[in-house]
Amino acid sequence: MSSSEQATGEAASRLIDQRIRDLAGWRGEALARMRTLILEADPEMIEEWKWRGTPVWSHRGIVCTGESYKSVVKLTFAKGASLPDPAGLFNSSLEGNTRRAIDIHEGETVDADAFKALVRAAVEVNGLAGKKR
Repeated sequence: MSSSEQATGEAASRLIDQRIRDLAGWRGEALARMRTLILEADPEMIEEWKWRGTPVWSHRGIVCTGESYKSVVKLTFAKGASLPDPAGLFNSSLEGNTRRAIDIHEGETVDADAFKALVRAAVEVNGLAGKKR
């Protein structure tokens, strides 16, 4: 399977593992740490690989994506504007009506407990959206 294809489950997990290895350095470490926190926050989380190489974590819908750029690792929450963020983790894409993102720069860390709470809230919002149908 090429990295441009879509994948779910174990195949996606392997592609995400490879992305982390390829990034190496602080970006690989940041993405690996955030992935661990996502999976700890919700053991039922599904890993996906979409849009020509973007790690995606889903449970009842997309929770967040994990993108890597030259100077930032970006975690974009699909329904971030609907989530409580008492710790103020969202620091990017604040102008939109739907998504919110957390940009992590070299040397920065994200509060693990606050991040896990955000992930759990995103899963809950996804579940509520499904009940409205």
